Amino acid sequence: MHLQEILAERPRIERYLGEVLEEHVRASRGESRLLSPLMASAREFTLRGGKRFRACLLLAGYHLGGGRDLSRVLPAAAALETFQSWMLIHDDVIDHGETRRGGPTLHVAMARLHAAHELEGSAADFGLGMAITLGDLFEAFTVGLFLRCPLPQARVFRALEEYRWMTERTALGQLLDILNASRPVEEVTEGEVLKVHRLKSAIYTVASPLKLGAILAGAKEARIRALGEIGEAYGTAFQLRDDVLGVGTQDERTVGKSTNDLFEGKRTLLTVHAWHRAGRDGREALGRVLGNPLATPEQFDQALSVIEETGSFAHSESEIRRAVARGDRLVARTAGFTGSDRALLREIAVALTERTQ
Repeated sequence: MHLQEILAERPRIERYLGEVLEEHVRASRGESRLLSPLMASAREFTLRGGKRFRACLLLAGYHLGGGRDLSRVLPAAAALETFQSWMLIHDDVIDHGETRRGGPTLHVAMARLHAAHELEGSAADFGLGMAITLGDLFEAFTVGLFLRCPLPQARVFRALEEYRWMTERTALGQLLDILNASRPVEEVTEGEVLKVHRLKSAIYTVASPLKLGAILAGAKEARIRALGEIGEAYGTAFQLRDDVLGVGTQDERTVGKSTNDLFEGKRTLLTVHAWHRAGRDGREALGRVLGNPLATPEQFDQALSVIEETGSFAHSESEIRRAVARGDRLVARTAGFTGSDRALLREIAVALTERTQ
């Protein structure tokens, strides 16, 4: 099976996800008519764009684990999309994001709903509270979707244990990311940045989706473990590419978010590497932009020049190649993979790391 065959399943994932979320909208109306507009907004947020790549990686893991009927893990694939949704909802609250996937973030949408209906109290506080709680609700939907898989109970429970581990790692990575953003840049090491990338992104973006699919296929533990290690390598490269894309432009249409990693003050490999290698003037130029959404275009360009002149873009590209090569070596030496299995994993690596958005 080739990656394009798996990606061709995206419309089916989208339809299934939409149907399940519509069920939840109707069920909420049964509890209170006031709930359904809130649920409908969360449904729209979840279905608004998105590549569904994590869901497709679960399907790929199912195939690599020996599974053949992809429809049997369609609920689990959709579960990764509800997981992604509540992670983005909470992430946007943390980052004070205003747009996501070409529309308002959920807390902004909820604040607008408050204003449109002239409700009492603070619209901003209402928006934050609603978004956080709707995100919590989507976590419950995620578990429910795993439980819908028509597979042996032992496999589903094993998948839920992997999901629990994935969620825990992601939260730990988020905690470290928030902490690092609050520390002076000079105190943050490249190793700490890569630790965040592994915990916050590589595991839930690539490693666990592949493992979850293999678990649901009933694969042996050695195969599951190998896919996890390969996924962590490719997933780290994916996040490093995301960092390059996230700092290299002020145009939100390129990355689908309302701000730039520099303006958010993110401690990426680019900024940490540049800070440690820049002179005083360079650090001052970076400092005027890091964490400052009001920085001028001229200040932004100066900061980008520092990143370029310190070799930080080249360094990140080198780390991307290193991570991909590590994944490739794992693929090559893992026993039991067929030639087509290895070709599929290579296609996944390319899709994750050789992208422009």
